[in-house]
Amino acid sequence: MPASRWKTNLLEIINWLIEGEKEFAEILMTADLKTMDSDEDLVEEKALESRIKKKSILPDKIPILPLRGLVVYPQTAVPLTIGQPRSIRLVDDAVKSDRLIGLVASKDAKVEKPGPDQVYQYGTISVIHRLFRAPDGTIRLLIQGVSRFKIIKFTQLDPYLKAKIKKAPEKIETGLEIDALARNVRDQFAHIAELVPSIPVELVSSIGSIQDALQTVYNIANLQRMEIEDAQDILRLDSTAEKLHKLIAILTREREVLDLGRKIQKEAHDKIEKVQREYFLREQLKAIQNELGESDAHSVELNEFRKKIQSVKMSEEGEKQALRELDRLSRLPTVAAEYSVIRTYIDWLVSLPWSTITQDKLDITHAQKILDQDHYGLLDVKERILEYLAVRKLRLDRKDDFEKHPSTDLIRHEREGVILCFIGPPGVGKTSLGQSIARVLGRKFIRTSLGGIRDEAEIRGHRRTYIGALPGRILQSIRRIESKNPVFMLDEIDKLSSDFRGDPSSALLEVLDPEQNSEFRDNYLEVAFDLSQVMFITTANQVETIPSPLLDRMEVIRISGYTENEKTHIAQDYLIPRQLRENGLKENEVSFTTEAIQLIIRSYTRESGVRNLERELGSILRKIVTRKSQKKRMVHKVLPSHVRKMLGTSKYKSTDEILKRTSIPGVATGLAWTPTGGDILFIEATCMPGKKDFKITGSIGDVMQESAQAALSYIRSHAKKMDIDPEFFDKLDIHLHVPAGAQPKDGPSAGITIATALTSLLTKRTVRPDVCMTGEITLRGQILPVGGIKEKVLAAHRAGLNVVFLPKENESDLDDLPKEVLEDIDFIPVETLDQVLKQALEEEPKDKS
Repeated sequence: MPASRWKTNLLEIINWLIEGEKEFAEILMTADLKTMDSDEDLVEEKALESRIKKKSILPDKIPILPLRGLVVYPQTAVPLTIGQPRSIRLVDDAVKSDRLIGLVASKDAKVEKPGPDQVYQYGTISVIHRLFRAPDGTIRLLIQGVSRFKIIKFTQLDPYLKAKIKKAPEKIETGLEIDALARNVRDQFAHIAELVPSIPVELVSSIGSIQDALQTVYNIANLQRMEIEDAQDILRLDSTAEKLHKLIAILTREREVLDLGRKIQKEAHDKIEKVQREYFLREQLKAIQNELGESDAHSVELNEFRKKIQSVKMSEEGEKQALRELDRLSRLPTVAAEYSVIRTYIDWLVSLPWSTITQDKLDITHAQKILDQDHYGLLDVKERILEYLAVRKLRLDRKDDFEKHPSTDLIRHEREGVILCFIGPPGVGKTSLGQSIARVLGRKFIRTSLGGIRDEAEIRGHRRTYIGALPGRILQSIRRIESKNPVFMLDEIDKLSSDFRGDPSSALLEVLDPEQNSEFRDNYLEVAFDLSQVMFITTANQVETIPSPLLDRMEVIRISGYTENEKTHIAQDYLIPRQLRENGLKENEVSFTTEAIQLIIRSYTRESGVRNLERELGSILRKIVTRKSQKKRMVHKVLPSHVRKMLGTSKYKSTDEILKRTSIPGVATGLAWTPTGGDILFIEATCMPGKKDFKITGSIGDVMQESAQAALSYIRSHAKKMDIDPEFFDKLDIHLHVPAGAQPKDGPSAGITIATALTSLLTKRTVRPDVCMTGEITLRGQILPVGGIKEKVLAAHRAGLNVVFLPKENESDLDDLPKEVLEDIDFIPVETLDQVLKQALEEEPKDKS
């Protein structure tokens, strides 16, 4: 049943327990309730009370009233409120008989009607002293615990619980230890009462006057807050000493919690007093300084801000906003919560480089020298930078003429900055190019990575209404570099993300738009800042993941992978000198032969850039340094034999792998484009007896699967022409597989490779091992153009392939290839699949057995 403590004067209850003769009229504090007892009931009650104290009556069977969240102890008086029908009936029946009920605690306070298995075994026989019926239908009782009992078994479940019980008297102990434990309990409770203002001093005095140890335990346990399990343990324990020890542990913990709470409260109070004291002292100091004609720190700070606002040469809008906020700041006390917010805002305004720029170096010859010194190749990028310098120089030379004859276009302003996007595989030098450009121009360089950014506020900042708000990364970087026209690199722009917090790529539209970024408004500053003189350079590995509106605002410069010859020059001129310095070696101590570098490129790396090449070079040099420290023979010139010994077995054997795989019919070598550059891939086909099943595996996308179906349909429709049994598909199942199944693959460019592999399988003619191909196929056997030709051809060159089949319409893409690649590879432009099959397949078929 739901049970709660009734509002009552606990002091009078305790006094009654001590003196045994006090009336109950003053116990109940709710004056609007009317007693149901008569004078005859009161006489009968006193007679019953006398017999219970003498233990002349203790029934064997008794009605059981479960209590939720409450344990009633012997020798204590407790007010209860009951409202469940079965509990009301139990009380009515008890009042009509001997007024005795058994009170037991429920194991789970959430269960409204606990059964026999959901109550504890030990409880307290109690007598009903007062009963009041409230207008809301509940009954309010004042009961007194008499004696402890243990439930033997339940004899009745309806309409209420009734059980057979046996007496469970406590083990009464005396002696100095018991007296000491009881005194400790009383002292602990007295200390707790000092920390809890709601416990009156008179109640503590009443508890202190109790001499009986068991009565002390029960009365303090009745008043002390504790878990239901701990309260039940105190009732269950037989020994008075054990009860005292248990109660001491509970009171000690409660005392520690209250002491800690008071300490925390005191610290908070002292902190508030300190703030108030500092405020009054500041006000007094301000008054004294005014009398002496001196300025206080607040006034000094305001004057400094005012001077900075005038000196930084803000825009008209920015200066007006800064002065407005400074006026608000002057009227606020320094302890105000808004003071620090406004102060931080003004500090951001005055610390931005509104008019601080660096002068460009416009010497084109010097620029060409620096670019060649920093990077090998990359002619397109270098040409674009020189063009920018030439135009910039010419505009400055004719600045006076333009001022005399201003433009008649009043809508579009002149654009000073440039927005470039370097797209290429990893390790080709996109980021270092930005640093080189800044060096050429004589500008400051700042870089920020956009990879993984999901929040639009990272770009445009948070509004000042948020706690801890700051500007976005753009203005934070501009402030940090202290220049209005730096070279600003936004790295990994193709790896931006978006979620419920906004789309950062949309926020970048304003930043990277030459028509808009002259008035870029950060959410935090709320005033326009000119970004038109910033040279923005973005980098990406692939163009497909960049949103079209954002890509349209940038000038895209593609940086392809390096050839073997270019990697060799880069290693000799840049990578090896840097690795020598990083590993503590001098330039004349160790050198690499060209053959050794080429061996590393061919057998230990397969990449478009040079990052892995530099790692392998560093690994060799570290081993040489280790030998030097061990006083072993020093290697001064690294030969191919040293490379094999230090780097171990070759990681890549491209030519051997191609020869091995294409030595059987049904395997063809194709070319693929990836975000990390071009690569070769193998298409494998096999057949087995079956009925028209065509299975395609290897993490193949929908487009590539459609290309495979188109290739098969073409072969079936031209089977007779290819000397293939027209009914071959009725008798066979064909399985097409593209190895490296963990890597997703898609796109139409593998069409002719798939068709060649299927034709090789069905005609038993192997594909030439030196051949690779790329191109989309139609149902009519036509070869359509594809993208990524330069990256694919470079991959074929790295793999040592000599013949490349490509669509006729892609022939113009060969103009972008390095001269050495054009010399090493034989390119065969094709328009139909028949042209490919005629030249790619071996003449003699393999033995069909």
